Amino acid sequence: MGDHTSLLIIGAGPFGLALSAYARAHEIEHTIVGRPMEFWKQHMPKQMLLRSHCDWHLDPLGEHTIEQYLQALELRPKDVEPLSLAFYLDYCNWFIQQKELEIVDAQVESLDRSGESFIATLDNGTTITADRAVIAVGFLYFENIPDSLRALFPSGRFSHTSQTCDFSDLENKSVLIIGGRQSAFEWTALVHEAGAKEIHVSYRHPTPSFEESDWSWVAGAVSSIATEPGWFRKLPSEERDRINQRQWAEGRLKLEPWLAPRITNDKTTLHPESEIVACEEKPNGRMEITLNDGTKFIADHVILATGYKVDVSRIPFLANGNILE
Repeated sequence: MGDHTSLLIIGAGPFGLALSAYARAHEIEHTIVGRPMEFWKQHMPKQMLLRSHCDWHLDPLGEHTIEQYLQALELRPKDVEPLSLAFYLDYCNWFIQQKELEIVDAQVESLDRSGESFIATLDNGTTITADRAVIAVGFLYFENIPDSLRALFPSGRFSHTSQTCDFSDLENKSVLIIGGRQSAFEWTALVHEAGAKEIHVSYRHPTPSFEESDWSWVAGAVSSIATEPGWFRKLPSEERDRINQRQWAEGRLKLEPWLAPRITNDKTTLHPESEIVACEEKPNGRMEITLNDGTKFIADHVILATGYKVDVSRIPFLANGNILE
């Protein structure tokens, strides 16, 4: 049946890498399978900046942090914040090296159960059996494209942000971006900087504020969950609602302040509290977009900044197995 491991970690993104480092530190025999940071490399724009700061590192032991990486480079947090994607990927490579993580560079094609064991078949033809398995695939399979929008726009004329990382084809084009959170506004900035002719941004709510989010309170909550996994569920409903609302407000009702000057220009038009009600394909191949307030404009391409919705049934290596039964 191939190799056997006590713990199989599927996915080599931030969560998989952190878990592998934690398991190694605690001498838990394990195998991590995945292409390191592939989602970040293949589905995020090279020019992207992260919302997280230097204190959002990978190491659950607090040893090989971003700040320690900066010390090795003789840099300070203010020299690199906001963090670029390139810097973050360099840090992840350094983290892998420092932790001496041995990653099986392959993809899991199927995951099944046999008695008390898991059986993973990889795309290189090998199999791994495991006593336990952790799935840490991130958002790769969970892009959210609402059916209403999929039906509204012609096939091939729209794409999700995760599939829109190279903006060279949008130079001198008119672009509609649907969504009003961080990714929508960052893609707006990147599309503008790539030379788009004009950009329209439509979203159903008021424009979020451009101000620094306050995550200082999160460390306490994370510590509580780590020491008592059922901590949050045991809280009174009012307290859970308060925490959920604060999380929402910091993450969804605020945008990074460094975005504001990048979307303030004569080529970008924001349409807060709006919805798309019609899309008519013109003979010249362009699309006439109509908003619910009667506004009309022309677009060559639509980018859906509609986020992600987790649905484990969409993970392909679970499709033919008995894990979800």
